[in-house]
Amino acid sequence: MFRSMKDLEGYAIGATDGAVGHVKDFFFDDHAWVIRYLVVDTGEWLSGRKVLISPMAIGKPDWDNRLLPVSLTRARVRSSPDIDTDMPVSRQHEMQYSEYYRYPHYWGGTDLWGGGCYPGMMLSGVGYGGTDEQFRLALAEDARAAEFANREHTYDPHLRSCKEVRGYHISASDGDIGHVQGILVEEDTWAIRYIVVDTSNWWIGHQVLVSPEWVRDVRWTDRTMAVDLDREAIKLSPSYMSTDVLNREFETSLYAHHKRRAYWQSKAGQPPGRASSTNRAI
Repeated sequence: MFRSMKDLEGYAIGATDGAVGHVKDFFFDDHAWVIRYLVVDTGEWLSGRKVLISPMAIGKPDWDNRLLPVSLTRARVRSSPDIDTDMPVSRQHEMQYSEYYRYPHYWGGTDLWGGGCYPGMMLSGVGYGGTDEQFRLALAEDARAAEFANREHTYDPHLRSCKEVRGYHISASDGDIGHVQGILVEEDTWAIRYIVVDTSNWWIGHQVLVSPEWVRDVRWTDRTMAVDLDREAIKLSPSYMSTDVLNREFETSLYAHHKRRAYWQSKAGQPPGRASSTNRAI
């Protein structure tokens, strides 16, 4: 099941002992295309302070009531590290956050979330195999990752705002084709699977889906996202409406049209690729 990031904005966050606030934005990993944090506006409770909530803390969503329950107390959230949510989040900030909540470092493994595909697996140790020995090995990998982050990437921002990229221009291999209309995320893994592209500034009334795997680079200063597709291929791509049911049949037809291998045919949870050192592809 997929959810629109735009639709999830405004969802209430409920701690174990009361309300925390409402979702204002999301930070995604510009290497692996995964939502790493929800940006939550605490409103009058904390005088409008914004805090980060990891998907690791989120329980079973109440979609009907637009509520995301979290396994945290209000006091725990209140004392969490201050992070400027209006700026890109660096690895240093993430390390402070993880240490405060005692979360394993998701960058200590090879899958979307450490050694697994789902954020909750990290807290149970299941993502690392579930045994004490494997969990200790994972913690050692976390320590090595932390040391590397301190030495090489202390101030390297690698998390970006979902709101920021909405409206970015989309450039095909042979010319402009439209702009980013939205982002679709997978419920259980929080992986970004599709970018919704509005091509109405090229031809009228057409929206299509583009996989993050087909993004060549992103030029942050120019607010432009380049995709490894030509305009004709996109023009003939299956059209998408937000009211459509995005099922496996539709996904299969999309990948078949572009003659690309589908993400579910790859290693489970494997990130689609790494960012360009020059343009920081998301």
